Amino acid sequence: MILRNRRSISLARTLMLLALSLATPLAGFAAPASPTKPTVVLVHGAFADSSSWNGVIDRLHADGYRVVAAPNELRSVRADAAEVGSLLRSIPGPVVLVGHSYGGLVISAAADGASNVKALVFVAAFAPAVGETAAQLSGRFPGSSLGATLAPPVVLADGGKDLYIDQDRFHAQFAADVPAAQARLMAAGQRPITEAALNEASPASAWKTLPSWFVYGDADLNIPAAAQAFMAERAQARETVVVKGGSHVVMVSHPDAVAALIEKAAQGARP
Repeated sequence: MILRNRRSISLARTLMLLALSLATPLAGFAAPASPTKPTVVLVHGAFADSSSWNGVIDRLHADGYRVVAAPNELRSVRADAAEVGSLLRSIPGPVVLVGHSYGGLVISAAADGASNVKALVFVAAFAPAVGETAAQLSGRFPGSSLGATLAPPVVLADGGKDLYIDQDRFHAQFAADVPAAQARLMAAGQRPITEAALNEASPASAWKTLPSWFVYGDADLNIPAAAQAFMAERAQARETVVVKGGSHVVMVSHPDAVAALIEKAAQGARP
């Protein structure tokens, strides 16, 4: 009886060792846990709103990115940057910060000192040096026709002025490569920017310390392509994508190209 028990124990040990020997090499082939993807924070610019990012958001979501379309009041560079900065502090983990148009000034200031921002993406956007304004940069090279397409300003209670693009001129000026029906909706829902914000000096230039990517259209009538090329070269962009025939809203008309560049930027933002 004792002999039979010993044989049973020996057989059990043999089977256990065999199981372990088979399991050990398989463990070596287990797929490593994929690193957490950074959160993508999108900041819209003047005469647009957060819905201008919808096509880009769809593509980023499909590829597993968490996305936040930040509010941008378009009141003043410092105030708008402070609001985005507060949002950034609430987000755990790395962030890719993306700005369109005037939003480029906002992200350049908001990212200054924000330790979780690992990359910047400028989408038809201003990348200002300290002291530069949106108005100065758009006028640095010929080609902007924005001024002539503005509607009469709305005078605010504090004496400031809100600026809109005339709805009848919005399609040709702002979104020429977007279907007319869609451009009409965008024109009706455009967010105004204060005249003061367009003439406010940039308080910071985060692109001097953070890796940056640029994408813009060569038919942009708000910020001339030459101005955007100048800013991308000055920032030593990791990559610059120029969309042939692209308007000022390349994120609307070419969301694939914009999302792809954001994902490239995200590769360097992983923990």
